[in-house]
Amino acid sequence: MGTTQAIGIDIGGTGIKGAVVDLADGHLVTERIKLATPDDGEPDDIIEVTRELLDRIRDGVEENLPVGICFPAVVRGGRTMSAANISDDWIGLDAEHRFEEALGRDIHFVNDADAAGLAEVHYGAAVDKPGVVLLTTLGTGIGTALLHDGVLVPNTEFGHIRLDGHVAEHKAAYSAKEREGLSWSKWAKRLQKYYTALELLLSPDLFIVGGGVSKHHEDFLPHLHLQTPIVPAQLRNNAGILGAAALAAKEWAG
Repeated sequence: MGTTQAIGIDIGGTGIKGAVVDLADGHLVTERIKLATPDDGEPDDIIEVTRELLDRIRDGVEENLPVGICFPAVVRGGRTMSAANISDDWIGLDAEHRFEEALGRDIHFVNDADAAGLAEVHYGAAVDKPGVVLLTTLGTGIGTALLHDGVLVPNTEFGHIRLDGHVAEHKAAYSAKEREGLSWSKWAKRLQKYYTALELLLSPDLFIVGGGVSKHHEDFLPHLHLQTPIVPAQLRNNAGILGAAALAAKEWAG
């Protein structure tokens, strides 16, 4: 990777968090700092909080480290092409350039699920797992990250496939379980349909289940009967930070 440390920042709908990462094993070198995401989710406000967070992370850090930022949107050519739990003003915005102007430095800018998937491959549940790995984050929606032999295929949106006439994430995300008061077993029936469809589409070698609900994996994963192994994510709240940092270091090294 060309450097032993990098800074990862994970921007979410409720919080913006970051730290310096040791790239050898994925542990956090500094304390993870978290600031609240501005309520309006507007670009200028989020960028300003991110600048403040980066200043705090870099306080006392001597090196000029690579910086990676992950974000809850499809990112194409540095532009945010969607917006999840943030202002619609992000849609179509040249966000990477806006961040770089405000921060006064180059960054690596990536979708948050993609960063989490890459982190699981480098440091978590998919270490040394060859072939096709698909991370799915079950939260308000369903985010996905597709990797082949550790190489990221960016901006997959497999939470948006249609099942029984509905967008999959509207029925199978964890938010649907909570909204409809479903038991674990009833929700698992929806997950069974979803993951079976992904098997038919992708023939993956491993599924990884992320999102906050993954800490309750014993309540629903045993109900699933798939041809593909399916395991909980290991990195949870640090996954975005680790993945963004790893990508930034790789880009830094050229």
